[in-house]
Amino acid sequence: MRHDKVCAHLHYSVCKALDNEVADTGTHTYPSQCMNRKMLVLWNQAVHTNREVTKYGPDIIIENKKEKTCLLIDVAVPADRNVVLKEMEKELKYKSLCIEIQ
Repeated sequence: MRHDKVCAHLHYSVCKALDNEVADTGTHTYPSQCMNRKMLVLWNQAVHTNREVTKYGPDIIIENKKEKTCLLIDVAVPADRNVVLKEMEKELKYKSLCIEIQ
């Protein structure tokens, strides 16, 4: 429940920062995407790729249409003693999606 509230607030904040119309209802649930001419922000959507993403996909995807890049945000709400462990888990989870340019 804490995780979903953090994701909802983060999605809401990103959409507002990108000048998208988002209703101030106090509880941000849907739409699960907001878009303008330059950016697309997806929340709680599946990732479609030719590489495998284990378990669940990222919580928020910010697609920059002009630069043709994506920023993946995967939220974790661990106890203080588990922060480093969660960070390593998240890095390993998406390592297969990295494209190394030489």
